[in-house]
Parts: sequence; C-alpha cells; structure tokens
Amino acid sequence: MNIQVDYIIVGLGLAGLAFTETLIKHNKTFIVFEDDSQKSSVVAGGVYNPVILKRFTPAWNAHEQLQVAIPFYNQIEKRLDFKVDYKFKTKKVFNSIGDENNWFIASDKPMLSHYMNPEISKNKINGVIGDFGFGELNGTGRIDTIKLINSYKNSLKNTDKLVESEFDYNKINFTKTGVEYDNLKANKIVFCEGFGLKENPFFNYLPLNGTKGETITIHAPELKIDFLLKSSVFVMPIGNDYYKVGATFNWTDKTSIPTEEGRSELKTKLDKVINTPYTITNQSAGIRPTVKDRRPLVGIHPKYNQLAVLNGLGTRGVMIAPTVAKSLFNHLENGKSLEKEIDIKRFEP
Repeated sequence: MNIQVDYIIVGLGLAGLAFTETLIKHNKTFIVFEDDSQKSSVVAGGVYNPVILKRFTPAWNAHEQLQVAIPFYNQIEKRLDFKVDYKFKTKKVFNSIGDENNWFIASDKPMLSHYMNPEISKNKINGVIGDFGFGELNGTGRIDTIKLINSYKNSLKNTDKLVESEFDYNKINFTKTGVEYDNLKANKIVFCEGFGLKENPFFNYLPLNGTKGETITIHAPELKIDFLLKSSVFVMPIGNDYYKVGATFNWTDKTSIPTEEGRSELKTKLDKVINTPYTITNQSAGIRPTVKDRRPLVGIHPKYNQLAVLNGLGTRGVMIAPTVAKSLFNHLENGKSLEKEIDIKRFEP
C-alpha cells in the first residue's frame, strides 16, 4: 500500500528537527528518515549566545534568530512536556586590560547593549583563574540537544513518522507530481543530513567543509558555578557538579571518534582557566556542518525542484535552525524568496 505524505525529511539533527516542527505547526504530513550516522547535534554544547566573545562583535543575525528560536524551543517543551531550555548568564574571562577596554566600547553598541553588562566584575570566583576580571552577558543559555533530539525522536516513533534506516538515494523515482520512494509518495524531499551531505549525489557539489569538534565532560565538585565560563574553552554547568568543556576545531579529521589529542588540548586549556580538582568523565566528538562563507545551505536543487536542502548550520545551530527552517518552508510552500546569503544558488554548478 502506498503512503502519501507532503514531505520526506532525511536527517533528524537540529536542521531536520526544526523543519519537522515547522511542518507540524502548519499541519503538513511527513516521514523522517534517520540512521544516527551524524553526531554533531548530539555532541554540540547547544549554547545560544548572540555575541562573538573573541572579538566582542554580534554574530550573524543573532538577535533576530533568538527572537524566533526561544519561542520555538519553548513551544516544543510545551507540546511534548519536557524541558530543554536552560537559561544562564555567561561570564567572559578577561586576559588583559585591553579586553576590559574593548568590552566597554562594544557594550555601548545598539544590538550588543541588549546582552553585554557594561559593568566589569573584579570579584574573585572560587576555582576560576581571572586576574583581569570578567564581563557578563545576559540572555544566554543552552538547549539540551541530546534530550531534545532523543525525546523528539521518540515522539515521532510513537506516531509512526520515523523510519530508522539509511536513506537510499538510488530508490528515488521522480514523477510529474513529486517523488516516489519504496511505498512512499511525497511532494518533496528535504535533505538535512549534516556532514552526511558529502555522500548525497544531488547536493554533494555544495562546499560543505565539515569541522570536527570534541568536548569533554568533567566532574568538579568544588567549582560551584551556575553560569557559562568563556575563555579559550567554555565551561558549561550541566547539573550535579558536572560541566561540559569545549571545544576543539579540527579541519582535517573527518571521523566522529574522540581522540587523545583532542582530550589533551582541552585539558591543557582548561588547566589555564580553573584551578580546582576535577575528573574527566566523558568525551564526545562530531563533525560540524560548516560552509566556507559561514552561511547555511538552503534551497531547491537546480534541476530537480522536488528536492531541497537545509544544512550548513555550523557552530550556532540551535540559534539558526528555527529561522532557516521557517525560511525554507515559506520558500517551498508560498514561493517566498530566500535571502541571497543563505540560498544555495550562490554555489550553483
């Protein structure tokens, strides 16, 4: 028996989840394929922070993205009855007087003034090395991506909307009205495969680089911080004296296997940030779907208009995903133009 749906979605990381949720909101029918081959969303820190703390500059469209993202995740929490949005302040460790001056200047700028507290904190924080003080950000937090994706996956499984197997591109049959795949008929397929896009024969021409990131989890019972600490690494509280520490950037290794080098790099950097005892309890790795111009990959295939892509969310996926999912939906359903900087037309072969 053939099953007719509006959409087939391939991949249930942050991009696939955001597009799926957008379909649910608009009463569209769908089936999701997920084979757990990509790990970037589940190993991600899940932090949302609109300020690039290396340079004290606003991240791309971050303020607008947050206005969409926070209600988006809160709606999922309400609909599925679980909590994933954990709000906290972020404290930036200053390494020089120059950092302090640059913070003052940046905190006076229009968008940044929403988040950056102009007052510098000189108070010592137990267990934290910070001789030049700290700058404080408001309006930041984290989405528990592991809980979000696992719980969301279970909700789809319970309603028979999830197929847990590898998607076979060779089985796609194009028709006048859409596509066929095994016993499924759909109007469109949306590919949200993260770094798996490299294996996709329809979209592998897109310049998705992929950057490996590793994190460690530590148990530090004497640290007692309830904010995210940002220095050369971030130290993020995840409850019960456990903290996630990250992250590394490796542009050559394309495996999702944790390495001794990654562990050593994070430990060396962490030891310059905190001076309290800790034990490493876990280590994770994944490939971030990054693009050379640092903008997402969104749009319709140049030849097959039944195929679309939603990818390249990079390091700020929790912030970007809801906005670009909404943009793609409006593009596919209502013919609304995509912003040029996210449209894959910029890379057409």
